[in-house]
Amino acid sequence: MRNNIAKRWRILSGQNNWKDLLDPLDVDLRQYIIHYAQMAQATYDAFNREKASKYAGSSRYPKKDLFCKVCLEKGNNFCKYNVTKYFYATSEIQVPDAFILRSLSREAWSKESNWMGYVAVATDEGKAALGRRDIVIVWRGTARALELVDDLEFDLVSPIKIFGDDGRDCKVHQGWYSIYTSSDIKSPFTKISARDQVLEEVKRLVEEFKDEEISITITGHSLGAAVGTLNAVDIVRNGLNHTSDQQTNRYPVTAFFFASPRVGDSNFRRVFSDLDNLKILRVSNASDVVPNYPLVGYSELGEELAIDTGKSKYLKKPGNILSWHCLEAYMHGVAGTQGSKGGFKLEVSLDIALLNKSMDALKDEYLVPVAWWCEKNKGMVQKADGSWILMDHEDDEFTVDV
Repeated sequence: MRNNIAKRWRILSGQNNWKDLLDPLDVDLRQYIIHYAQMAQATYDAFNREKASKYAGSSRYPKKDLFCKVCLEKGNNFCKYNVTKYFYATSEIQVPDAFILRSLSREAWSKESNWMGYVAVATDEGKAALGRRDIVIVWRGTARALELVDDLEFDLVSPIKIFGDDGRDCKVHQGWYSIYTSSDIKSPFTKISARDQVLEEVKRLVEEFKDEEISITITGHSLGAAVGTLNAVDIVRNGLNHTSDQQTNRYPVTAFFFASPRVGDSNFRRVFSDLDNLKILRVSNASDVVPNYPLVGYSELGEELAIDTGKSKYLKKPGNILSWHCLEAYMHGVAGTQGSKGGFKLEVSLDIALLNKSMDALKDEYLVPVAWWCEKNKGMVQKADGSWILMDHEDDEFTVDV
């Protein structure tokens, strides 16, 4: 399968809009989609959501150790990347904690910003496994997923910061747009917006590897999918998928999004449709309500892969809003969906224990503890004198990376 993906990566990245690959779901494409979902899951597994911590809203782990700490290295032939940048987001408008988490500590690392994701580039080993030098942009989703639905009713606004005056005719969700484009002079982490942090790093990597075969892949779940959609359109619309001296050689840009809410209106969809070299595949779960929101005034982009985790024999019935929306459940659905012929059968190797990583979804007969992914003692460490202190962040270089 490793060699198949290296040989077929252009087709798997949507060169032909995934024609004849989605139903039934191609086995290489299953693995390919799960690969990018795992990279998105890494942001959840590393995100510090403990409000008692002064590092709430940051990554627990440094860039150099991220994939090791979130257990993506063992038995994985594809996650061979160097994380080159962490990026951070803020919002100029008031948004709920589901979007921007704030620490209760007076010594908080940042009162305005959250870690929002990372940029990574394939190593030489990863290039061999994937067939090209893949630049990946990963956007973190919401910490508490279903608050998202209650908080989706924002205004539609013109994305002038992305499209300039040409963007006045199209509208996008104000919340996603604010997180993507806001900066805060008070914060060392968001003196420039998440948008500018990401675009600068993409420019740098494209220039560094311009003599190689390059792809740019964006991925995210929930909120991360929504903001990632703006990022994907931005990259292609503003020509960041080529170097200044190679105007005609535009690198393909592909987005794999999971449980994505809607992002913009029909004019925004028209802008997307006019873009060459941008392909978007949205994965949606039958019982998950988030992909159907906001309800009015929005249009969907790209191709859709529909899954139904309700058909899995491994999951408790009927499930709940968390288990229908969770990214681990989405990966399980991709691994087992049988498309229009119905039923459910795992076609690629993906441990079912992951379904209980952050929730109570797996049937009790499989004897997997509920919500088992957690820091030892929630980050509390005993000192030499017997007292305890919260130490839930590995510094290595907790420096301003913008």
